[in-house]
Amino acid sequence: MKVLLDENIPHNLRPHLSHHDTYTVSYLGFAGLKNGHLLEAAEAGGFEVLVTGDLSFSYQQNLAERRIAIVSLSAIAWPIIEPHVPRIVSAVDEAKPGGFLRVDCGVFSRRK
Repeated sequence: MKVLLDENIPHNLRPHLSHHDTYTVSYLGFAGLKNGHLLEAAEAGGFEVLVTGDLSFSYQQNLAERRIAIVSLSAIAWPIIEPHVPRIVSAVDEAKPGGFLRVDCGVFSRRK
């Protein structure tokens, strides 16, 4: 499966997806593309799953017509998502075209 990590996802996740053909948005030169254009570029590149921390994909895009699945993480900081890597990998493995899966990894909060 061909997987694309959005620019807001830590590259530390990539080795955990080594059983897939995994690339980053920045490596491919897609950095800065807005959601719709990013999905179009990803689909044109043959990607089947986009992993992102951008929760707006679920309501900004009509995914039913898409060939790509979205796996959305609730947090993007590596120390927060690292304990949830097995759940993230499972979500990527189970993703279906046009689907949207949200993985709740907790959220970043500042303690006063």
